[in-house]
Amino acid sequence: MERQERLVFGIESSCDDTAAAVLRIGERVEILSSIVRGQDEAHAPFGGVVPEIAARAHADRIDQVAAEALREAGVTAVALDLIAATAGPGLIGGVMAGFTFAKGLSLATGVPLVPVNHLEGHALSAGLEHDVPLPYLLLLVSGGHSQLLLIEGAGKAKRLGTTIDDAAGEAFDKTAKLMGLGVPGGPAIQRVAEEGDAERFAMPRPLLGRKGFDFSFSGLKTAVRQAAEEAAPLSDQDRADLAASFQAAAVKHLASRTEAALRETGATTLVAAGGVAANAMLRARLEEIAEAEGAGFLVPGLKYCTDNAAMIALAGARLHEAGLAPTQEDALALAPRPRWPLDGEAAPVVGKGKRGAKV
Repeated sequence: MERQERLVFGIESSCDDTAAAVLRIGERVEILSSIVRGQDEAHAPFGGVVPEIAARAHADRIDQVAAEALREAGVTAVALDLIAATAGPGLIGGVMAGFTFAKGLSLATGVPLVPVNHLEGHALSAGLEHDVPLPYLLLLVSGGHSQLLLIEGAGKAKRLGTTIDDAAGEAFDKTAKLMGLGVPGGPAIQRVAEEGDAERFAMPRPLLGRKGFDFSFSGLKTAVRQAAEEAAPLSDQDRADLAASFQAAAVKHLASRTEAALRETGATTLVAAGGVAANAMLRARLEEIAEAEGAGFLVPGLKYCTDNAAMIALAGARLHEAGLAPTQEDALALAPRPRWPLDGEAAPVVGKGKRGAKV
């Protein structure tokens, strides 16, 4: 069945990137514009994202970013066929800023609104540049999420494993902060690690011997802190060696669980998405695993691994095509959600935090 060509506007504001994009989606996906405005400078003095600062920045710039995306695409708001906006999960202040703007735009233009789960955007992001066969195994690794999922289509995700404590991206950020490397942590760790010796500092192997496909990164964070304290004051070479040791251990953990899931499911395609999927060492290792298992390997371009609105526009369009988008009345009445699992039927995972058990 031939797909009807539509202009789809996407809005993303779940963390510290304010983004808007326009896609022409039919038999193929054409990205007419994709604007992302980060907040690294505002958060740098604090060593991480401050929710209140992020929310204020989103509210201040969302209209400008949206206008720029429409202008670059050469379209007007009334010419749009769909508006897709992140409605969660994420920092609630930021989500509210973007989703409220999307509601207003939908009301003003009469263009239907599709609320999108931010994780759905990452899950389908490889489709921006590739024809991705279904089903596929997805390794979703970002600042707030580390999951293995079997993706059977838009709105159809089966969670196989998740982190029981910290996300991979958080571990990269905290490690970079500990060594004074700045934000965002992932690129900083990768850059410094190129000059380091990954064998110098011993790192634990998380969940060694534990069955299943869950992840854990709290132990790696603790090991990095202890190693840094023992080696203090850190020289540039100390930082490079520690970054390399941490990166190698994190990649090995992600890759080993992904390899086990690929074998278990027999999936013929492996997809990696999320900000941590931009890591060159991880990409290379996953490609090796996929080749060894006779599976294809796909990953979005670097600019579509991190948060962006193009993936939200694509996810909104695919949900609408599948008949999974809510009615306009329900979409406008929907309240943004700070937590929103991609697989709503999966049982909650109980892990450990500083104050005891956490879900």
